[in-house]
Amino acid sequence: MCMFARRRKLQSGLKTTVSKLASAVQMSKRSQHKDDGTPGSKKNISLPVSRVRLIMKSSPDVSNINQDALFLTTKATELFVQHLALSSLNQQNNSLTYSDLANTAEETETLQFLTDILPKKILARDYLKSLEDMQDQEEADL
Repeated sequence: MCMFARRRKLQSGLKTTVSKLASAVQMSKRSQHKDDGTPGSKKNISLPVSRVRLIMKSSPDVSNINQDALFLTTKATELFVQHLALSSLNQQNNSLTYSDLANTAEETETLQFLTDILPKKILARDYLKSLEDMQDQEEADL
């Protein structure tokens, strides 16, 4: 895939994400008028906002967090997790396993940054065998 095609694909994905976030913000604003007026009504978010705030504050660069930024970050995280789960869902038996998530992260170009977080599982004996093979190859090179 050429660089321009990859860029166009990433830009179209970004536009989709931005439009979903914009619709989430519009839904939030509509519900603010109906609810108690607090941004980030619990009806629109399923992730715990306090946990997202804690993660955001763990960064040394963040000192103050705007409520709108907190809501958008929480909603974006929720949409990302939903996208990852739906992309990884095994259609044959309608199940989602760790290996499905790891395969999706490895096979999808835009999700390859997750391969360090979601590595494919390997049995200890297979790992030890590959480690021995690497050591044997290093000794043969010397």
